[in-house]
Amino acid sequence: MDRIKEKMNQLRLEAEESAGKVEELQTKVKTLEQENLQKEQEVVSLTHKNSVLESEVEKFETQVKELKATATEGQQHGTQNETLTRRLQLLEEEAEEADRTLREANEKLRQTDVKAGHFERKVQALEQERDQWESKYEEMSKKYATVQKELEDFQNEINTI
Repeated sequence: MDRIKEKMNQLRLEAEESAGKVEELQTKVKTLEQENLQKEQEVVSLTHKNSVLESEVEKFETQVKELKATATEGQQHGTQNETLTRRLQLLEEEAEEADRTLREANEKLRQTDVKAGHFERKVQALEQERDQWESKYEEMSKKYATVQKELEDFQNEINTI
């Protein structure tokens, strides 16, 4: 009789632990899904920034080409040529800066993609673990019900004696 009570208590504790573990894993899954959503939003933001920077680079490259053409045509005008050369140099520096910023944005985008993939795999693993715990919980619930039924049958037998 005491063994049955001990076994019932043990099964009850295991069921409670399993339920707690399931809740903990569900919380982890929600957290990871939120992180994944943030990373996806960051990817969208970086993609937009990337396209804006690419258009700026194209604009600067066009301006550089135009200024180079103007500088070539205006070689006879020394002062004007020097001014245009300085302006060209500034635009080239801006274009290099924009290009560097673009490369950095692309690198961040790549890193974010890698992280997003990692978090997706992590979410899948946690969901799988959660499913295993839920399965174990259901199994323990069935065992508990069986033991409970056996106990009731045993008590009925004792009462009839």
